[in-house]
Amino acid sequence: MQIKFLKSIVENLINKQAVPIIDLLIGKKHVNEFLIAKKLNLTINQTRNILYKLSDFGLVSFIRKKDKRKGWYIYFWTLNITQSLNLLEQNLKKELLALENQLKDRKDKRYYLCTTCSLESTEENALLNNFACPECENVYQLSDNKELIEKLEKDIARVRKDIEMVSAERKLEEGKNEKKKAVKIKRDEKKVKDDRAKKRVERLAEKNKDKKDKKPIDDKKVLKTKKTSLKTPKKK
Repeated sequence: MQIKFLKSIVENLINKQAVPIIDLLIGKKHVNEFLIAKKLNLTINQTRNILYKLSDFGLVSFIRKKDKRKGWYIYFWTLNITQSLNLLEQNLKKELLALENQLKDRKDKRYYLCTTCSLESTEENALLNNFACPECENVYQLSDNKELIEKLEKDIARVRKDIEMVSAERKLEEGKNEKKKAVKIKRDEKKVKDDRAKKRVERLAEKNKDKKDKKPIDDKKVLKTKKTSLKTPKKK
């Protein structure tokens, strides 16, 4: 997990105060919100406010349990690794696109610099001002983009490498999630089969019990009773 990138995104999305929460949640599950508040030296309402904002972006999820003694609900928070990696990858791709546009712009266009005011201008603006600085009226000098272009190329290479790393981690995490889903499906299917088998056994046991409860009919005794009833004379 590229924690440093995730922290920078959290800072941009929410605020600097939210960043330490990442350290408390990374690699853990179902962290008590009161513990988080204590570690950050914040009130529970401040802590929940930050966590709810993170939840809005899908970066964290929660379960809640009722405190039997106090009667209120306590929330337990978990960092959503897959969504965090997705968000990281999206932001890195945006950064890459911006850098590539800057590089193309610097290669295709000319810029002019006022060496006195250190103000740079596009060729269009420089032309409008007759290639003179509007602040000090000194003549513009053509900017040397070589160093900036080299820096942009290095930054682009770095961001591309970061994207590859995050993408690899995301695919790995998605693979783990798929395996967990497959295991859960098999476990659920087994439970259904076991429940059905258990019900069949219970029904069979119930049928056997009913058979045992019924007394067998003695055919000889029935026949004897019929004969006796036939011999008995009717009363006048």
